[in-house]
Amino acid sequence: MRAKYGIQDSDFYNFDETGFMMGMIRARMVVTHSDRINRPKAVQPGNREWVTAICAVAADGHTVPPLLCVAGRFHLAAWYSGGQIPGTWVIKTSPNGWTDHDTGLEWLKHFDQQTKARQKGQYRMLVLDGHESHINAEFNEYCKANKIIPLCLPSHSSHLTQPLDVGVFGPLKKAYGSQLSFLTRASITHITKDDFFPAFKAAFEAGLYGKKHQE
Repeated sequence: MRAKYGIQDSDFYNFDETGFMMGMIRARMVVTHSDRINRPKAVQPGNREWVTAICAVAADGHTVPPLLCVAGRFHLAAWYSGGQIPGTWVIKTSPNGWTDHDTGLEWLKHFDQQTKARQKGQYRMLVLDGHESHINAEFNEYCKANKIIPLCLPSHSSHLTQPLDVGVFGPLKKAYGSQLSFLTRASITHITKDDFFPAFKAAFEAGLYGKKHQE
């Protein structure tokens, strides 16, 4: 399909989401991946909050600024104003920190805005799974109108076939775990949004821009 549409490496993107927990932490249980069928399972003690990160990386290594969906009724800039979060990142809220149709469409528009200027060919291709929050009529219509070709992976196989699951989220989670270990050594055992954003930013920069990802 890439050959059919003349998709170059700079226009070929992998898109996926992964989850993180906030709240009480323990050194051995700091991160978990979202189970999109059964939803996240609590693996940490005490009060917990779920955060979903949506990321995309091009075949040439270019990383799209992430979208973070946190639990909350209202969006408070004070959560991350001190964490030097780049203005290109998108922060939004949902009742539980999970994504939905609106989140998927919002991310797609963000992706379009962030990648259109570097587009080399006539089309961009987006590899993703068929999760209901990613694929719906509005999502497909926006893709068609903006010459974005969605390529869906087989159902329930992203842990085997999705490059982000296999080669990118692992280093990201490891880097986030290192940040939580640092906070634990500083006697911080309850991760709030104020703690999460700078920790995730450091992990994102180390995990997605580190040596392993570039290789």
